[in-house]
Amino acid sequence: MTSSPTVLLHRIASARSGDKGEGSNIGVMARSAAAYGFLKEHLSAERVQAHMAGINHGGVTRFEADNLLVLNFLLADSLGGGGSASLKTDAQGKTHGLALLRMELEVPAEVLDATPDPDQDPLH
Repeated sequence: MTSSPTVLLHRIASARSGDKGEGSNIGVMARSAAAYGFLKEHLSAERVQAHMAGINHGGVTRFEADNLLVLNFLLADSLGGGGSASLKTDAQGKTHGLALLRMELEVPAEVLDATPDPDQDPLH
């Protein structure tokens, strides 16, 4: 049995993030239907909460947008009050998506084969 390669989330998804009061919002957009199916099964709110534990002190809620191939995560307490109330460097959460894209995942080869590589295709 072959093991799945370990890759950064960036390999199969892109992300956008921003502020939601004292929390942040991270939209994870799969690069293919195969990647979305994999992410729906393996990218849980608990896994995101563990990965973002250094900046998020509250819970994480996941929302699914199947028609857009998007998982949206709301980090409840990641901005220290948000906007001008926070002493954090990124009080609007703009870099939180980039931080999540650094998560390592074991992704089956068939998912990688079905997903454009953003490092090889400048349009993704």
